[in-house]
Amino acid sequence: MFITLEGIEGCGKSTQIRRIKTFLESKGMTVVQTLEPGGSALGATLRAILLNPKNSDITGLTELFLYLADRSQHISSVIKPALDRGEAVLCDRFADSTVVYQGYGRGLDPKLLHQLNSVAVNSIWPDITFLLDLEPEIGLKRALTRNFQENKHATEGRFEAENLAFHTRIREGYLTWAALNRDRFVVIDATGSREDTFAAIKKHIHFKLQANKI
Repeated sequence: MFITLEGIEGCGKSTQIRRIKTFLESKGMTVVQTLEPGGSALGATLRAILLNPKNSDITGLTELFLYLADRSQHISSVIKPALDRGEAVLCDRFADSTVVYQGYGRGLDPKLLHQLNSVAVNSIWPDITFLLDLEPEIGLKRALTRNFQENKHATEGRFEAENLAFHTRIREGYLTWAALNRDRFVVIDATGSREDTFAAIKKHIHFKLQANKI
C-alpha cells in the first residue's frame, strides 16, 4: 500500500503520518516513512536547495526540474524497492505537490506537470492520497510557529515566506486537483484537533484495508 499526504504549509501532515505509521504497524505491516523533497540521499541535497529562503531567485522551471529529479531518484531508490518487498509506504508530499505548487501556485500548465510527473514516477502512483484541508491563515500561523520552535526558520522557510495570495492559490489548487482525481484523493478537514483529523484518516484507511483484504 502506498499512501501520500498533501496540503498547504502547516496542515499537519508530519503529525498525521506518524500516527498512520503506528496504526499500520499495529496491523502487522512493515512501514517505510518518507518525504519529498529529501527522501533519498540525493534528495536530501536537493531539499536543502529547494527549501532554503536564500534561494528566492530560483525560477519556476528550475524549481520544477529539481523536484522531478528528487522524485525520480526517490522512486527508484526508496519507494519502488519497499513496495516490491510488500511493505507499506507513507510519503509526506508526492507528485501532486508539484502539480499544485508549480502549476496552480507558479502558473505552469498543470496538464504538462502531470505528464512530466508520469515520467518521473515510472507508473507508480499512490493507492490513496489524503488532502489535509484548512484555511491558509491557520496553516501559515501553525507553520511559522513550528519552524521557530524547531529552529528551521533559517533553512526551511522559503514557501512560508510567500504571500497569502500564493497560499490561497495553493489551497484552491489542491481542492481543484482533488476533485479531478476523486478515485485517489480523500479530502480531510484539518481545522479541528489532531485526534479528530486522525480519526477521519483512520476510517478511510480501515476501509481501504478491508476492500483490499490486507
